Amino acid sequence: MLFFLRLALRNLFRHKLRTSLTALGIVIAIVAFALLRTVVDAWYAGAEATSANRLITRNAISLIFPLPISYANRIRQIDGITGLSYSNWFGGVYIDERNFFPQFAIEPKSYLELYPEFILSETEKTAFIKDRKGAIAGRKLAEEYGWKIGDVIPLRGTIYSGSWSFVLRGIYRGAERKTDETLFLFHWDNLNETLKKTDPSRAERVGVFVLRIDRGGRAAELSDAVDRLFENSLAETLTETEEAFQLGFVAMTEAILVAIKIVSFVVIAIIMAVMANTMAMSTRERRREYATLKAVGFGPRYLLALILGESLALSIGSGILGILAAFPAAGLLATKFGTLFPVFEISSRTIQFGLFASCLIGLMAAVFPAWRVITFPVSEGLRSIG
Repeated sequence: MLFFLRLALRNLFRHKLRTSLTALGIVIAIVAFALLRTVVDAWYAGAEATSANRLITRNAISLIFPLPISYANRIRQIDGITGLSYSNWFGGVYIDERNFFPQFAIEPKSYLELYPEFILSETEKTAFIKDRKGAIAGRKLAEEYGWKIGDVIPLRGTIYSGSWSFVLRGIYRGAERKTDETLFLFHWDNLNETLKKTDPSRAERVGVFVLRIDRGGRAAELSDAVDRLFENSLAETLTETEEAFQLGFVAMTEAILVAIKIVSFVVIAIIMAVMANTMAMSTRERRREYATLKAVGFGPRYLLALILGESLALSIGSGILGILAAFPAAGLLATKFGTLFPVFEISSRTIQFGLFASCLIGLMAAVFPAWRVITFPVSEGLRSIG
């Protein structure tokens, strides 16, 4: 095995420029593949971070239509609902329209109880709950804009017009790697009291109810119970698991995701063709060498091992370099994306796919050249150079 590896490396570096350019192409292809797959994973990160014990109740017509806050007391009476909170999408602008991040008006105490993955110190949690003008932000969001506890965060309302100011009372961190650390949360009461004065018709309304259930296996049963409760009302409800709710947003961009997935595999197919051309050129230049080996008694397995070893050494070595280069590239992209993708990290599955693609490139690139070497007559191979 060691002998074949040494021989493969010697053959590889007979044409250093060609080998280097092919290796560079494979590295770039693997980096591109890894980044494209990471974009797809980032799109699904919100759904993967959900809990099986949480349900989301929204207006059955559309998410843009709110629900009366009075629904909360009726939902709490359903057997199996062990917790309830609510939230409103705010959609404010921080300094400039380009500074996008998710903003929600919530009921602080119950919401934080339903989301234990948002970790705050007791001091920060208490300060946030007591201060109606207070807000909390995720660690990544605070780092993005350089916020510190005690800072006043101004937002310009779009859905809810006017100028709004919040005092940052806490910065939470995620309990897990996939926990969203880009949220900005403030008091629903603050929003509601202002609406009572400026736009009473929009007061006492919430965007969604967040429900905790006693066990995930009852999700369908309890979802149906909630929706039956408000059948034929002016605001009928649609209740679904938190994962299904998140996947609903992903489905809006499904065509884009499919296109990205297709492009990621097209990249691999292109570099496979380039690699196959490199191996075809290498074997064509050594036809007399292979013919001589066949003439002195070396069989097809030996020749196959030579060609396959050279191809795999180049593709796997380049693939490993590509995977290593993908990590700093992903880190750079994560800073460029800001809060657009809360989680943008190369997963172990992407690494496995990348290594598998590298092996596949090496194998497929060696198939046709190896077949040609094994099947051509010795006399033809000896005549080809001269």
